[in-house]
Amino acid sequence: MLSLVTLQVDFIRAMAANLAAPWRAWVGALLAANLVAPLFFLETIEARLVLAALFIGAAIQMIIFKRRGWVRLLGLGHILWLAMVPWLVMRLDWAALDTPFSQWMAAVIALNAASLVIDIVDVFRYFAGERTSAS
Repeated sequence: MLSLVTLQVDFIRAMAANLAAPWRAWVGALLAANLVAPLFFLETIEARLVLAALFIGAAIQMIIFKRRGWVRLLGLGHILWLAMVPWLVMRLDWAALDTPFSQWMAAVIALNAASLVIDIVDVFRYFAGERTSAS
């Protein structure tokens, strides 16, 4: 258990060392939408799925980080979002964005979709040979 905590601390330190302030703010927005906000909607399947995808993704990222370090391949941690985002799009009533729940879902869709674009570019760059640290 201690090694997992150490790995997570090392990951957070690498994030702080490698990401410029705007990117750290972006990660903060993703965490707010995918970790904090779902706690207010735990009675819904959508919130539980968003949390599950976040925790599975974090586990994937920890495995990659342990083996490769802070690299562009970390974007693979969001692979479940490729299915989750379209599913959320289908579940959201776009005509009625007047509740905190629907506004949260719209935010998750927008943030995670944008993140997926960034992740896809990063993963392709990694496989194209760019093995330097992601930033």
